[in-house]
Amino acid sequence: MKIIVDIGACDNPAKMVLGAVDAAKEYTDYTIVLVGNADFIRSTIGGVMPANLVIEHAPDIISNDDTPTRAIRQKPDSSLVRAINLLNGSDDAIGLLSGGSTGAVLTGATLMVGRIKGVHRPMLACFMPTAIDDKLVCVADCGANVDSKPEFLAQFAVMANMYVSALFGISNPKIGLLSVGAEDHKGDERSKATFALLKQNTELNFVGNVEARYALSGDYDIIISDGFAGNVLIKSVEGTAKLVMSKLKEAMLSSAKAKIGALFMKKAVYGLKDKMDYHAYGGAAFLGVKKIVVKTHGSSNEVSTKASIRNIIRMHKNNIIDSIKNGMAQQSEAESAGE
Repeated sequence: MKIIVDIGACDNPAKMVLGAVDAAKEYTDYTIVLVGNADFIRSTIGGVMPANLVIEHAPDIISNDDTPTRAIRQKPDSSLVRAINLLNGSDDAIGLLSGGSTGAVLTGATLMVGRIKGVHRPMLACFMPTAIDDKLVCVADCGANVDSKPEFLAQFAVMANMYVSALFGISNPKIGLLSVGAEDHKGDERSKATFALLKQNTELNFVGNVEARYALSGDYDIIISDGFAGNVLIKSVEGTAKLVMSKLKEAMLSSAKAKIGALFMKKAVYGLKDKMDYHAYGGAAFLGVKKIVVKTHGSSNEVSTKASIRNIIRMHKNNIIDSIKNGMAQQSEAESAGE
């Protein structure tokens, strides 16, 4: 089985390469295909390359300044286009990881890999830590669709439900709808219409609206949102976590007494730092296309690269694509029966 890793247009290609090497060493039953500048990849690896790691040379990249649709057509030698062609052209290629331009990755996956039948809009699903140890919350959509209709959001819930169930074995994930208040009637017209659709779906464990300040409470497994608000939510959390850890470090070094106290707190503080590090949870899965595609941060490092590859393997083992296909087929039948 192959996992394709596009390192061409990310901010830290060397860190992605080293993360892929770590993954290849651990997941020896899988072949990791690194797509990008071959000379750069070889020089980064340096020593002996793992036997299950393959390099595919792609001299060009699609940057954030490129228009995604045009670049997909006009840059066939870009790392992203090469990676998608490898994904499509190999029956044993189970998934693609990319740290490149979000717009290009989503456009390429939608146009070249293709949407699953019945999916209105593919969406990005990512994870954040919560107040409960070892429990994550999935935010869907976290950036793919910045202006979604209620029926799109309702479908995001169906796909996220399958995703969380597959990855963590949660049989009936609790789903909340991001809104400005917890009461059923709160929100704009889209939120109210989405609330009604989610309430009607008896296959989902929809527990109502959720305010952003309770997103990390641990009371929810999934938070449904349009891509604009979802992206603002996760980046606000990431920024807040960085600020808190920075100020905590500053306080611990502010005086001799504080430094002594810091020695006793060192283990707990490092544990908190690891918990708040979004890299540990891997990239965002692009759900709704015919193969597994994961978009990781442009600043992805060794940890997030390896975690993303681990998540691709989990999704494959739990047949996430077939689950979404079956779910979309059942939803289409239900909608037809209700007409």
